[in-house]
Amino acid sequence: MIALRPKDALYEQVARIGKALAAPRRLELLDLLGQAPRTVEALAGQTGMSSANTSQHLQVLRAAGLVEAEKEGLYVTNRLASDDVAAFCLRLRHLAESRLAEIEQVRRRFFATTQDLELLSGKELLRRARRGEVVLLDVRPAVEYVAGHLPSAISIPHDELRCRLKELPRKGRVVAYCRGPFCTYAVEAVKLLRARGFDAARIEDGVVDWRARGLPIETSAPATSR
Repeated sequence: MIALRPKDALYEQVARIGKALAAPRRLELLDLLGQAPRTVEALAGQTGMSSANTSQHLQVLRAAGLVEAEKEGLYVTNRLASDDVAAFCLRLRHLAESRLAEIEQVRRRFFATTQDLELLSGKELLRRARRGEVVLLDVRPAVEYVAGHLPSAISIPHDELRCRLKELPRKGRVVAYCRGPFCTYAVEAVKLLRARGFDAARIEDGVVDWRARGLPIETSAPATSR
């Protein structure tokens, strides 16, 4: 019988992380938890999975030390185990974007155009938002806005935008953002806004990207209009 070498035992433990990440649904769950802590039921609603299937995926993530769960009353809230997990997921996404041509092909197919992208730097965008020259629009669910959002941003979730257009100023540019480059909420928001006569654009980066670059993030109750 061949004895297990120490490095084999160590690599086996490291491989547990890789195994936990080897499912698209679990990557999606980590992305959602990077936006805000959530219950199993809330995660199931966001992903379209059953609560049972969502729970099974979360068990794998918890076993790998990527997610933690805390019971609050009748519900169990899940959150990322640490900021390192969010940073690792971001680096993993960047690696995939740089090495896999298929990602760009999918983007061209589903995101259609990059002509609606706002190209200002983060710092310049913030300066203009503070001066009232642009309106930063967070179209993620309100729970994600509360957990962390771009400074000066207002919250109008994407599924409420059509009914709340009057809350947006007609003068100046509206710059929408959502969870990051794999999220379509901001794309859909810009299409709607432009169709209704707004000067609208979007940024690809989400709160996780913003935080990773050392740019400020705020937490507060949802703000709706100016």
